[in-house]
Amino acid sequence: MKTLEQWFAEYGESHQNRTNQAIHKVCVPLIFFSVVGFLLLIPYSLGPIRAGELIIALALGWYLTLGPKAFVLMFAQLLVCYAAFYAMGHVAYQLIPLLVIFVLAWIGQFVGHQIEGKKPSFFKDLQFLLIGPLWVLKGLLK
Repeated sequence: MKTLEQWFAEYGESHQNRTNQAIHKVCVPLIFFSVVGFLLLIPYSLGPIRAGELIIALALGWYLTLGPKAFVLMFAQLLVCYAAFYAMGHVAYQLIPLLVIFVLAWIGQFVGHQIEGKKPSFFKDLQFLLIGPLWVLKGLLK
């Protein structure tokens, strides 16, 4: 299993350009927020636990394998997403704004990688989709 430092080093290979880095620092948290929102909108439950929350818990378990600091940072980021999501109001009005955020942020990501001249890391390994939100906050891990 890779260490967090190994994940960051490999992710960083396709994120050297300052403009691409700046775009990622805006777009990755927006994508993370929208994905959390989508997961919370899943209407299915497994007993008292909603299916989306189970997926979030599994992701948090994966972050825990990267170390307690990574877990705490992602848990804190998740709490911010929850607060923002619930501040958006009634569920019926959340899907369209989440879709707009998601699509525009991904467009930004691909523009950044066009500027960088390198493919996004997740084309190599989907786990990089989980590394991105940590990578933009890696300065807080020290």
